[in-house]
Amino acid sequence: MAGASSYEALEERFAQIGALREAARMLAWDRSVNMPRKGAPARAEQLAALRLVEHEKITDPAVPDLLDGAAEEVAGDPWRAANLREMRRRWLHATALDAGLIAAMESADSECEMVWREARPRADYAAVKPFLQTVLDLIREAGQARGAALGCPVYDALMDVYEPGARTGRIDALFADLAAFLPGFLDRVLEAQSREAPPLPMEGPFAVEVQHALGVRLMRQLGFDFDGGRLDVSLHPFCSGVHDDVRVTTRYDTADFTQSVMAVLHETGHALYNKGLPRGWRRQPAGSARGMAVHESQSLIVEMQACRSAEFIGFLAPLLRETFAGEGPAWSPANLRRHYRRVARSLIRVDADEVTYPAHVILRYRLERRLIGGELSLDDLPDAWADGLDSLLGIRPPDDALGCLQDIHWYSGSWGYFPTYALGALAAAQLFAAALEACPGIPQAISGGDFAPLFGWLAENVHCKASLPASTDELLQEATGAPLGTDAFKAHLDRRYLSER
Repeated sequence: MAGASSYEALEERFAQIGALREAARMLAWDRSVNMPRKGAPARAEQLAALRLVEHEKITDPAVPDLLDGAAEEVAGDPWRAANLREMRRRWLHATALDAGLIAAMESADSECEMVWREARPRADYAAVKPFLQTVLDLIREAGQARGAALGCPVYDALMDVYEPGARTGRIDALFADLAAFLPGFLDRVLEAQSREAPPLPMEGPFAVEVQHALGVRLMRQLGFDFDGGRLDVSLHPFCSGVHDDVRVTTRYDTADFTQSVMAVLHETGHALYNKGLPRGWRRQPAGSARGMAVHESQSLIVEMQACRSAEFIGFLAPLLRETFAGEGPAWSPANLRRHYRRVARSLIRVDADEVTYPAHVILRYRLERRLIGGELSLDDLPDAWADGLDSLLGIRPPDDALGCLQDIHWYSGSWGYFPTYALGALAAAQLFAAALEACPGIPQAISGGDFAPLFGWLAENVHCKASLPASTDELLQEATGAPLGTDAFKAHLDRRYLSER
């Protein structure tokens, strides 16, 4: 870009990098939703090629001088200064890894994920373990390189990819607080629940096409624009895509629609955050989500805080009766509320209630750290998983499909990601409490299916900020008056599962 300033040259370069990342996300979405199995090797090569082009652009020898030269140019402009800060962070991560390691990781991740997709239904951990070992070895190598560049331990460097600034010392303290609180609280909730009648079953089957139509209707109710997105099916529900083409996926069970409904609402929370990020900063680092903890908070505000509330369930119950031609007391708001607030010592993280969910994340965090540190071998992972779940929730998986094979993350190369799920739950409770304090009419609006007041507050305090704040704590301090903590989450659980019974 002739005559451009250092900062302008960087903006142009990162816009190109952003477009490459968008293309990679769409290819990855297609791999999970549409691609036939035999397409896996070619797709791995395609994604690796994109990663290498991106890597070449960000590690170009000209970039360090541009970063240094832009420092004075952005003075006094908060957004440009934030963008430069995030550019430098991404450059540090990128220059820590050589092109050969990146290509090897992309190839190993793709191959392992495809093997996992076949191994999980068969509970065949042995089939995928050699491929997972390759992924783990490469992740350790990348973590060591990133840690050297960032000046932090290996696991902290891996977390920093997903949650900038995350450090084990802080997370250990938050998780220790939760681990001390949850067992006793869970016992109290289960004891209170035992004094109530169990939820009445809603008889199926529930046709997939009817469930899909319901999901589309609920997404529209929340404000999702289907001219700029779509809803599909995948093995593991997720949200991906780009600003004007956001892809949501779910999975269906013809015997039980309740999980699909909440999965759709959860992923729509992610989608609306993606759509709400500032358009003027699209493809620039500052215009990206602050981190995965904030991203997860936006899905959990929708699914847990708002859509399991008495107000939303009162709105949802007649809609479900209409959709599935339900009759009788099983379709009442009171019974639906019992379904969606049922607490149990469950095996599957994505189906867990919000009381036990943090325990699932804490388990994965602890195992992940031990695997990365070499204190736990993949040979011993299934037993360590069972022992850890037994310690936290008092149950053991009957097979590996319900144990260490259940999540896609490790098998697709996402290490350091899991803590953000629990951090997101804490942030969701804190943000929702602040939203209610600022806009007391939010619950009443939700009872009529109106999410505009809630999303209006989120747009102003979270979505439009993107990565302008330097950290999740800074964003929460501005939005709620305090950094991330556990108090709002514990108060929310106590109110919903004990006080409101």
